[in-house]
Amino acid sequence: MTIKTVEFNTELLKKYARALPRYTSYPPATELTETFDPQAFTNAIQVGNKSQTPLSLYCHIPFCETPCYFCGCNTLITQKKEFAEPYLDYVFRNIDQVAGLVDSKRKVNQLHWGGGTPNYLNLEQVEKLWTKMSETFPFEENAEVSIEINPKYVDKNYLLFLRGLGFNRISFGIQDFNPEVQTAINRVQTETMLFNVMDWIREAGFESVNVDLVYGLPYQTLETFRKTIDKTVELNPDRIAVFSFAYVPWLKPVQKRLPETALPNSEEKLRILRMSIEELTSQGYVFIGMDHFAKPDDELAIAQRRGELHRNFQGYTTKPESDLLSFGMTGISMLHDVFTQNHKRIKDYYRDIDENKFPIAKGVQIHEEDHLRQAIIVELMCQFHISPQRLEEKYNIKLEAKFSDYFASEFAELKELAKDGLVEVQGEEIEVTPIGRLLIRNIASVFDTYLKQRQQKAFSQSI
Repeated sequence: MTIKTVEFNTELLKKYARALPRYTSYPPATELTETFDPQAFTNAIQVGNKSQTPLSLYCHIPFCETPCYFCGCNTLITQKKEFAEPYLDYVFRNIDQVAGLVDSKRKVNQLHWGGGTPNYLNLEQVEKLWTKMSETFPFEENAEVSIEINPKYVDKNYLLFLRGLGFNRISFGIQDFNPEVQTAINRVQTETMLFNVMDWIREAGFESVNVDLVYGLPYQTLETFRKTIDKTVELNPDRIAVFSFAYVPWLKPVQKRLPETALPNSEEKLRILRMSIEELTSQGYVFIGMDHFAKPDDELAIAQRRGELHRNFQGYTTKPESDLLSFGMTGISMLHDVFTQNHKRIKDYYRDIDENKFPIAKGVQIHEEDHLRQAIIVELMCQFHISPQRLEEKYNIKLEAKFSDYFASEFAELKELAKDGLVEVQGEEIEVTPIGRLLIRNIASVFDTYLKQRQQKAFSQSI
């Protein structure tokens, strides 16, 4: 499949701007409820045991030394490093709870540590957690093993240590190179430091490096962010994520510390987005989807060309056939038949483990119709194309009726989007146009039967 250039249409972006899920799952995480029966989690693991589905593991390290005022993650702000040790003890117990149910022959093809700040842990703690996970679960030889870091709190030795353990992919946040912006968001990182960290990462031999940028932050303008894009390209990461800042102080009170009057307006944000896309694609990066770019030889870009890109709670991935098991507070597990989320409050997480219960706060049962719609949404989000024949072959789905008849109302909606040039509908097949790629959340939402029942305020703007 040829990857076309994404096209920018300001008027259509304005027209279709609305609050929508990011579709890292379907049903989205907003459908998880507290009425979920934890026994369904146990049953779902048994289903994976029977089919010998590979495993993807996630561990959430919630601690940060200082708050980043733009952040929407689930974090615990503390400089008291002694909190990490008991947390790890509970994570180990959580791992034992789950591992006791998992067939020991199932192998891990993906591991990710996120946060918070995973490198809040010292080297001894990193090694303890790594050893616990790698000795509890067998890993495939070519497993994707990644970690997020805060570049303020690493040195060359720390990065060499991570690579020596087995981490082969790494990600860190830049947000913006501009010192005024950094000060406003309480995330000061000098240009020299960021380039030093990248040099150490390359010296350590990590296979892929991702950096995060955020547009829509205080004091950003088109020209200041252009400089950030230029310096990021000079940094030469394998992947770049350019996220739109969601100002939601009613959900994330820490954002109240931002100077609201210094936030760029919607017009300026669109100009920044357009410039970012044009600059990155002109420098050879491939637009993967949503807000992600990758070099043409990166495995994400290769997987997309092959029609094999996938998406889960960890974002875009090349590992589709996996059961995601998450450990730590707030961690989301994504099994074939259920999604679950651990408690967000650390005391609740500790309490359930002390009571020998899974620390599950909520979950949702996945039904046959959900699986079908999930497959469609994944194909749209990742491959920008839907073919009923490919759906049946790739996802082992048997459609009981003609695709366009089964989804008659959805096809009617798609034909309305086609009038604006977002999609092309040819017979049974759907192709997202270059113009539609920036509005892929809108297109995917056509197949979301839960959306009309939700409070859209729970989601970020599609653009």
